[in-house]
Amino acid sequence: MVILTITHGGPLLFTGLIGIVAAIAMLEFYRMALPERLMESRLAALCGGLMVFVPLVGDGGAALPSLVAALLLFFLLFLFRIQNIADAARDVSYAALAFAYIPLLLMHLVMLRQTTYGVQWLVVVMLIVMSNDSLAYYSGRALGRHRLYKLVSPNKSIEGAIGGVVGSILGTLLARFTFFPQLSLTDALLTAVFIGILGQTGDLFESLLKRSFGVKDSGTIFPGHGGILDRLDSIIFAAPATYYYATYFFKG
Repeated sequence: MVILTITHGGPLLFTGLIGIVAAIAMLEFYRMALPERLMESRLAALCGGLMVFVPLVGDGGAALPSLVAALLLFFLLFLFRIQNIADAARDVSYAALAFAYIPLLLMHLVMLRQTTYGVQWLVVVMLIVMSNDSLAYYSGRALGRHRLYKLVSPNKSIEGAIGGVVGSILGTLLARFTFFPQLSLTDALLTAVFIGILGQTGDLFESLLKRSFGVKDSGTIFPGHGGILDRLDSIIFAAPATYYYATYFFKG
């Protein structure tokens, strides 16, 4: 469904999908971080989902004001709905982190969709992330001997990470020789390595959050595979990097 929405859906439909995904991801984040603040969690998820529509009515420069407005709203909400003064700073910090981590970064997918060759770039992001994940898994199982970052994700290996980058390169080359011939070999290699590594970093960052919160998965929406945030972790970090590369470095 995601690929069909990217390739055949208009900007509004695609943005609506990203908005729903961002809202669910924020709900999962707050259920991990602040399970006792149900009302604030739902309101934050609604605002986070709406934030991704900002590029449709403005441009990339409108992202910062929308984030500031959302943060000010929630700072005031937390100020006047204190539950435990000892936890107030922690709660406010989690509120700010959720907005910066999820809707602000995911908004770049909407901005990327509006660039020249935006549809192709979105498919490239998907290819990079999926091929990275797949080859990292299989190469890690077959060759993994050295732990990549045991404190955060003890099952990931250096060999798997290298295999993942190789998978990203194969994914961008596939795009280059099929549906995206405007992508030069240099573009393909640079984006594969840079975005592939960032995607792996996004996966590690979400693992860091889950370990800190003491949970295995962010949610249960995908039985056996976790929640929306577990599926999005690589794309969240890859989205802004791809947008800025496509906007400022890609010559087409």
